[in-house]
Amino acid sequence: MNRLLPLCFLFLKLLDAVLGYLTVSIEPLPPVVVGDAVTLKCNFKTDGRMREIVWYRVTDGGTIKQKIFTFDAMFSTNQSHMENYRKREDLVYQSTVRLPEVRISDNGPYECHVGIYDRATREKVVLASGNIFLNVMSPPMSISVIAADTPAPFSRYQAQNFTLVCIVSGGKPAPMVYFKRDGELIEVVPLTEAPINAAGLQDGRASRNLFHRDMDDTKMQKSLSLLDVEDRGGRPYTEDPLKGLTPNQGLLFSPATEIIPETVVSREFPRWIQNVEPIYYFHHTHIPISDGTVEVRAMLMWTLNPQIDNDALFSCEVKHPALSMPMQSEVTLVAPKGPKIMMTPTRARVGDTVRILVQGFQNEVFPEPMFTWTRVGSRLLDGSAEHDGKELILERVPAELNGSMYRCTAQNPLGSTDTHTRLIVFENPNIPRGTEDSNGSPDSHSSYKFLLAIILTVTLELT
Repeated sequence: MNRLLPLCFLFLKLLDAVLGYLTVSIEPLPPVVVGDAVTLKCNFKTDGRMREIVWYRVTDGGTIKQKIFTFDAMFSTNQSHMENYRKREDLVYQSTVRLPEVRISDNGPYECHVGIYDRATREKVVLASGNIFLNVMSPPMSISVIAADTPAPFSRYQAQNFTLVCIVSGGKPAPMVYFKRDGELIEVVPLTEAPINAAGLQDGRASRNLFHRDMDDTKMQKSLSLLDVEDRGGRPYTEDPLKGLTPNQGLLFSPATEIIPETVVSREFPRWIQNVEPIYYFHHTHIPISDGTVEVRAMLMWTLNPQIDNDALFSCEVKHPALSMPMQSEVTLVAPKGPKIMMTPTRARVGDTVRILVQGFQNEVFPEPMFTWTRVGSRLLDGSAEHDGKELILERVPAELNGSMYRCTAQNPLGSTDTHTRLIVFENPNIPRGTEDSNGSPDSHSSYKFLLAIILTVTLELT
């Protein structure tokens, strides 16, 4: 046995002398960022004669190899099989391929194949290869914060669960997302799955269930804005207006509409009883995108307390290895205040179509409010009790709507506000007085009377 070992070594030496040796390795690379210039370096050692060097881009899990560079020593030429920015720089003991601006699509494995002639014959080629995985990172492209399940109404007597959703798109790998409140990092309780219903957020550690016994007597008090009116001996704006508010002749020279000061009722809700700070729940999902990036949706959920959360600043921040500093998006939870109402036409006449529109607010409102229109003391022109939306349309207004008052209620989970406006309807010279119906259509009553007269005449003749 001891005699065989020197023979084995001698055989290997002879084999190496005949075939030659070849070692190939690719220098490792750290993750790169989209847009960076990258150079792939293939190092090889050999004592044989060079035959060829081929670079491959491997796709589809290794089933497809795309040739991106070739050096053929037989013809002493090199050829590129990729775009013109793929370029060989050096070929001595190292072959390089340079990518001036990497893209997400460049992410993946690459292989360097080197072939040499064996020393026994030029017909045989000895091959060796090395491989590397190019990890291309992409920073997030956009970040935004929205409120889930909005627009939603304001609840004065029951706590509501509230959810902020932070959407981060375009990152690879998936970024780390976290929330802050008023600049302070929020301690969260992670959830493996998003709660199916709102009750899933209730936790004894956060707050007690809000039964009526948990409310103080503020729910029986009127808002401060109403108390101010009563102290002055006036009528609160939320009550029905006086009946028979048909304007006299002097109103013909007054503004066409009367804007009633708003009534803010956001202070009318009870003070929720919170024994401890609310617990914030956190859940996130990763959604793969076709370009290789990931969309992250992070949700922050808690039991809303309008008295504390109104005017609170929430920010969603993102950390990513491709970013030098965090990205962020901010929202401030604000109840609606001071709706700006516009009525067109400004001088409505009998038979006109009147549009009453909420143009905006005195402040930035978040989340998006919902709008409800009602007619004080009566139903709307179409017979409905209320109308949802930013705009109320009154088709062919009749003279009977002169002096009618309309209430716009704007509300979000942080609070509610009422704004009133009064409709003044002027006479239409094209429509004689008393010839329009309740829908503003002329001659309807005359048609009904004529039809009734014909029916009575026919009945009398038959009898």
